[in-house]
Amino acid sequence: MVMADRPEVNTASAPVTALTVMGLAESMLNGLARVPFRRPWQGPGGLLDNLGQSVTRQVIRSFMGFSMGLPIEEFRSMEKILDDICRVVMPPFIGITDDVEITADTIGGVPGIWCRAKASSDAYVDDSDDKQSIGATILYLHGGGYIGTSPIMYAAFAASLVKVTGHEVFIADYRMAPEFPFPAGVLDAADVYQGLLERGVASQHLVVAGDSGGGGLATSLISYLHSKSLPVPAALALFSPEVDLDLDHPSIMENAQLDILPWNVPVTPYLHGVQPNDERVSAIHAAPNPEWFPPTFVCWGADEMFRDGIREFADGLRAAGVPIHAMEEYGMFHVFPILMPWAEASKRVFRELHDLAGRHVTPDPEAEQTH
Repeated sequence: MVMADRPEVNTASAPVTALTVMGLAESMLNGLARVPFRRPWQGPGGLLDNLGQSVTRQVIRSFMGFSMGLPIEEFRSMEKILDDICRVVMPPFIGITDDVEITADTIGGVPGIWCRAKASSDAYVDDSDDKQSIGATILYLHGGGYIGTSPIMYAAFAASLVKVTGHEVFIADYRMAPEFPFPAGVLDAADVYQGLLERGVASQHLVVAGDSGGGGLATSLISYLHSKSLPVPAALALFSPEVDLDLDHPSIMENAQLDILPWNVPVTPYLHGVQPNDERVSAIHAAPNPEWFPPTFVCWGADEMFRDGIREFADGLRAAGVPIHAMEEYGMFHVFPILMPWAEASKRVFRELHDLAGRHVTPDPEAEQTH
């Protein structure tokens, strides 16, 4: 369920939506026209990687810059159109490229989608002896700055995770701001987590993951589980997590020209009066303890605006004694593994994720069953 389909969410009229989509297309074409003037051949990788990075950076920057200036009704209507396109394109695409299937489900009252290897499904494998085992269950909280995107928009990245790791991935369709500010998203994530436990998925078999705002939400979920004395997952995997909503580190301005994020990153709609240094929303202000904070994998780009905050977060986990594997990739921007899965830096991240379950996740004898 995309946000526009929720009864509490207002959307724009059809003519206004059409004009909005036309404006988006114009903005992105304008952004592409700027690429040749930004020395796209320069960068941390080979020529093709550098060109891909330059085009990706400019396209996403144009998209986000245009989107952040829209009234919320127009934003939701545009988001629904993009979601509808992805619903048509993504299932056959990832089925061909990654041999992954998508199925809808509702867990703990929260809708979402499963991404699983076809070889792990009875629908595709007749002989149970040939059925592929599932290494772990990932609860994925998608990014979007707490305000946008949808699970199906993350299907390609989730399929890459499935293919590389052998895990199954559930992308939760949690409520987002401004219609549903904090703590709605955290409560939805907690309901999905508890729902998975009730379905028989052991916490030692679970990995919580997320990127950007979803990464921040993942850390908030861990604190919430601890406060409710619930079992924590086996591991936490974060991609450019938004863990400091103060936005007061030097990298916010230093990397504004290099990142894909808009210079005016919105956090007020999500906070809705909660102070940005509240440990429930900004993990760098929390006090993690290895007794309840799980082993953590975190990656980020050296050129992203959140760099300094993520560094401080990683250093805090390390100082507290929490097992952590941190990767800062030179020349990369925000959520680069999601936007550029073909890049060498992204491939390094995927290789590390492949080893994550082997180090921290306990095999589940029931993992071959559909949860």
